[in-house]
Amino acid sequence: MSGITEAIVNFLRSITDNAELLTFFAAMIPLIELKGAIPVGVSLGLSIPLSSLFSYLGSTLVVLPVFFLLIPVFNLLKKIPFIKKAVEKTEAMLKRRAAALAEKSKGSAEDTARKILFWGLMIFVAVPLPVTGVWTGTAIAVFLNIKFKDSVLPLALGNMISGGIITLLISLIGANNANIVLNAVLILAVVMLIVTVIKIALSKPDASEDTEGKDCE
Repeated sequence: MSGITEAIVNFLRSITDNAELLTFFAAMIPLIELKGAIPVGVSLGLSIPLSSLFSYLGSTLVVLPVFFLLIPVFNLLKKIPFIKKAVEKTEAMLKRRAAALAEKSKGSAEDTARKILFWGLMIFVAVPLPVTGVWTGTAIAVFLNIKFKDSVLPLALGNMISGGIITLLISLIGANNANIVLNAVLILAVVMLIVTVIKIALSKPDASEDTEGKDCE
C-alpha cells in the first residue's frame, strides 16, 4: 500500500470501522466519486464486487440532491460578494458544456434529439475520469433543462459503465494493487481540478448574467 493510500485508509478508519459505510460516502465526494471509492473500498478490506456495489450506490444517489439543489445553491452563493464571480464563471462553464452537448441534437426531430441527449449524457458520465462523473453529468442535465425522470437512466447507466471499467481494471491488476488505481485517480483529479480552476479564472461570466447585473444596478 502506498503512502497516499495508507494515509487515506487510516483517516477513514479513524472515523469508523464500517468499510461499507465509508466506501458509500466516499463515492459521494466530488472528484473521487466511484472511480476513487472502488479502490478505497478494496483498500479498506472489501471484496472487489462489494466495493463496486457500495461505490455505485453512493455515487448514483448523489444525482438526487445535485439535481434539485444545484441552482438554489448557486443562486445563494452568488449573493456572497467575494465568491460571486467564481460561482458565475463556474455556472457559465457548465452551461457551455451543456450547450455543446445540446448542439449535437440541433435540428433533429424531438424523439431523435432526446435520444442524442440520452446517449451523449450517458457516454460523458461513462468516461472513467475525474470531472466527467455524476456530479458534472447531473449539472449538465440541469442546465440542459432535462427532466429528472429523463436524466436518471443515462446518468445511472453511464455511472455503471464507468464503475465496470474501474472494477475490471482492479480485477486485472489484483486487489493488492488497488492503490495504483486510487493514486492514478487522485493525481488525475488534482491535475484536472487545477486545469478547471484556471479555465474558470480566465473565463468570463455568462453575458446574460452580466446584463442582468447591470440592469439591476
